[in-house]
Amino acid sequence: MYLSINQLVIVVYSILVHGYQKGNGKMYLLPMIQLKLIVLDGQLKQKYSTKVEFDLELPEFRTKRGVIRKCNDVVVAPVLMWVKALDLALDKLRASGCDLSLVAGICGCAQQHGSVYWKNNASDLLSNLDPGRFLHADLATAFSLMESPVWMDSSTSLYCRKLEDSFGNSEKLAQTTGSRAYERFTASQIAKVYDTKPGIYQITERISLISSFLASIFIGGYASIDHSDGSGMNLLDIKNRKWCGEALEAVAPGLKEKLGEVVENLTVLGQIAPYFVQRYGFNPECKVVSFTGDNPASLAGMNLGAGEVAISLGTSDTVFLSLEEGTGGLLGHVLCNPVDSSLFMGLICFKNGSLTRERIKNLCVGESWDKFNQILETTDVGNYGYIGLYYDLTEITPHIQGEYRFDPDGNLISKFPAPEMDVRACIESQAIRLRLYSERLGYSSGHSSSILITGGASSNTAILQIISNVFNAPVYTLDLPDSACLGAGYMAAYALRQSDERIPFYDYINQISGRKRCLLCTPDETACKVYMQLVSKYRDCENKAFGIYYSRLTP
Repeated sequence: MYLSINQLVIVVYSILVHGYQKGNGKMYLLPMIQLKLIVLDGQLKQKYSTKVEFDLELPEFRTKRGVIRKCNDVVVAPVLMWVKALDLALDKLRASGCDLSLVAGICGCAQQHGSVYWKNNASDLLSNLDPGRFLHADLATAFSLMESPVWMDSSTSLYCRKLEDSFGNSEKLAQTTGSRAYERFTASQIAKVYDTKPGIYQITERISLISSFLASIFIGGYASIDHSDGSGMNLLDIKNRKWCGEALEAVAPGLKEKLGEVVENLTVLGQIAPYFVQRYGFNPECKVVSFTGDNPASLAGMNLGAGEVAISLGTSDTVFLSLEEGTGGLLGHVLCNPVDSSLFMGLICFKNGSLTRERIKNLCVGESWDKFNQILETTDVGNYGYIGLYYDLTEITPHIQGEYRFDPDGNLISKFPAPEMDVRACIESQAIRLRLYSERLGYSSGHSSSILITGGASSNTAILQIISNVFNAPVYTLDLPDSACLGAGYMAAYALRQSDERIPFYDYINQISGRKRCLLCTPDETACKVYMQLVSKYRDCENKAFGIYYSRLTP
């Protein structure tokens, strides 16, 4: 059964949104956190949308770009700010004319890794919400920690090392939980709370991720963490899809009880709490589907099939792929797949993306992207064997910064024979990097392989042709302005279908949404052969650059 045309799905979305502001002739990155609600109809088309921007509409919390930065790399967000934003967003949605009695289901997604700490007996407050009061008033005393650590926090290096040491090394931790220990991951954040604020930890009844915290409000009780978002904590055994006892013991005592049980993605958690029925007019039969993280929701929104890779070309370049094997390693992250419990998802992010491309453009040809693209279209594939690596920011993988240029024999050189060679070197090295690390995560090219491109550079066919040739796969684009939002909506619709329907998520969403992908590029056989030979050379140059970088750091 599809959702009927007069039934709606609400998506709750709390996420870091990137925008740009021009100033002094330059572009500055302006991250701004917001809470957003969208309403989809039975054909998964957006009918209503509203948002609350934390800095602008909730100035009393004194956040800058949605967070509070403290000393020693501590970054937090006020929990009640999120609750109050939900109050405002629901009021806005009702005022927009949306008939909330038609809403059949609610799902949502949120920034990953952040944690919320519920005080002892907070479950009583959740189950007895007063429809005559705002949520933020009813839940003002529900939290033991009023400021939640978020993914931008990098203050937990000590606890990362302790967690890895408890497993023997970082690789063993990654094989079990899908990632090596990262400062932003929830395990290290909880360990820090237990170590530095033991009294807070002691009076904490439940620890939620931001996604399950939002779901908890809607069901009027503690919502379970789902497998996908839970696999971004360094606490879940991703193969068995259960909490990892060894990790729990290494982080804090009694942690399993405070986390509760994990559930499969697409689980219907229950019906919406009476509070929302009485205050906003929701149907009491409205179902709440388990919320998830923004990255898993993005994978669902892009509706990736077998053999497909999604690449977001933005300020950071990010690769998403569906995997059959859940073998975590030191590169990137392996998470539980949000829409197929038999699969996994790979995720890897590179800091040096569009801003690096723009800098090379400005350096070589000025402001014109047309001239930049003309160089890509008229110069030789493979750049005569010259390779350039450009890390304006300290890269995540590999951990390196600086510019490195190599001649055809792999020797480090200060500059190329012609300045415009940097144009092709930049794009080719970024494309090869995407393929190389995708393969290390588990991607393998084949006759069914294809690439789905999103982000700011998704309309630049000169860049996309190089990606197509490097991957030896066709490149498609999809008009998808908000893949995480839509993904959560897709998950709600799929979870609310008739239980006896066995249709896979991929086919179900394609049938309902009618979204069509646009073919932009197909691989050129001759160019593919050149890049096949260049991949190993790129790998050698990257290893050399890595050694050079660390030799310069050593006195």
